[in-house]
Amino acid sequence: MPFMNEILGCTSLSIVGMGKNCGKTECLNYILRRLPLGKCNVCVTSVGLDGEGTDQVTHTSKPEIYLREGMYFSTSEYHYRKRMLVSEIMGISDYTTALGRVITAKTLYPGKVLLSGPSTTASLKRWMDGLGAFGITLSVIDGALSRMSSASPALSESMILATGAALSSDMQLLVARTAFAVGLICLPEFHAQDSHDFSSVTVSAMSPYEGIPQGVTAVYVSGALTDSLLERIGREKALKDFTVVIKDFTRAFFSMERYAAFRKAGGTLAVECRSRLIAICVNPVAPNGYRLDSDRLCSALALKTGMPVYDLLKRGNYEA
Repeated sequence: MPFMNEILGCTSLSIVGMGKNCGKTECLNYILRRLPLGKCNVCVTSVGLDGEGTDQVTHTSKPEIYLREGMYFSTSEYHYRKRMLVSEIMGISDYTTALGRVITAKTLYPGKVLLSGPSTTASLKRWMDGLGAFGITLSVIDGALSRMSSASPALSESMILATGAALSSDMQLLVARTAFAVGLICLPEFHAQDSHDFSSVTVSAMSPYEGIPQGVTAVYVSGALTDSLLERIGREKALKDFTVVIKDFTRAFFSMERYAAFRKAGGTLAVECRSRLIAICVNPVAPNGYRLDSDRLCSALALKTGMPVYDLLKRGNYEA
């Protein structure tokens, strides 16, 4: 797939699922099978738990994670003991997760592994910073929509989004929800030096701001941007030619409906740091067996998002 070459040009990659059973692990395995280890040293981890053979919620089968010889991985002490491969421990974290310390190891003989690595943004950042000691040139993070912070551009240089029928059996709704997520991921960057009347606003539920000064055409929201905050800004300001800036897309916690109203009123949303979305991967099959038409889904997503879309199991792809 063309996106493999893009991955090789990055130092870090997050694979994020729109929901459970959207094909994130299939996407991860696809990438791990095809990375040319002669050109890169790769280390993989997960911010949650991945690699189980059976989904603990739906009780359906899940793809397991297979690592080739020479690959590095980081997982908790608890799940390191359950590995089904031969490996050499390269390092042990000085911080502890709920499942023990995080062990980084090198695969000596290929096999399967359960991944449960750093679980907080701070520990994930420390993990990434420490990989240079092992000569790692590409770190791969298995993420989730509920933990989008793993895909923050402050942590990960690039990302792939996985979506599928598990999110919705209604193709129109599935495309709309995925396109909404893509739109946030690809929000434009805002540079404060380009505006002479840029104002920083700190907002929290416990400490509401006192209002937006007259004449200001852009505000920075430090923290989460929610439905209620977007509504408040709209009540205080005429949104035409007005910009709201957030740190990155992981700070967006508003609904499609509220954002549509904000845009319709003329408001613009931008980010301090933009994410690099490489591709969208789809799983057209839901856990209950319901199947969407793969070609129609990929084509609709490519048209709506402007991104390359792949059904990796079908080996099909659609360019916008």
